Amino acid sequence: MASERTLLQQLAKLRLEEAKLLAREGKFSGAYYVSGYAIECALKACIATQFRENEIPDKGLVNDIYTHDLGKLLRLAGLEAELATARQRDPELDQRWLIVKNWDEKSRYSLWTAEQAAAIIDAIDGDGGIGGLFQWLSIRW
Repeated sequence: MASERTLLQQLAKLRLEEAKLLAREGKFSGAYYVSGYAIECALKACIATQFRENEIPDKGLVNDIYTHDLGKLLRLAGLEAELATARQRDPELDQRWLIVKNWDEKSRYSLWTAEQAAAIIDAIDGDGGIGGLFQWLSIRW
């Protein structure tokens, strides 16, 4: 796993672009699967802000980070309550999280439709980068 915050940020952006490319090429299952990694990398970039130079981090926290569970990563990033509040104020953000939170690494073993791929990409990217979960997370990393 990448360990530098800036690398995780770059990977998050790259995975989102790869998901869009796959969707444009009609590879909807791949697009769905890869899009989840964009959020995973973004959440891990947020978690990376908690680590301090010259400090040994808690072993339990470090071990917990090696997960693909987006809900758990949200908690580890310390953003669960903040997102809950934002979701109450913004029904569109709420809908976006409800779509994204169901992704997991086992998604690679499923077939996804064009509509499902478009829905998760839109939930992450929003309308041209506005209103999506990616934008919400990127101002917190």
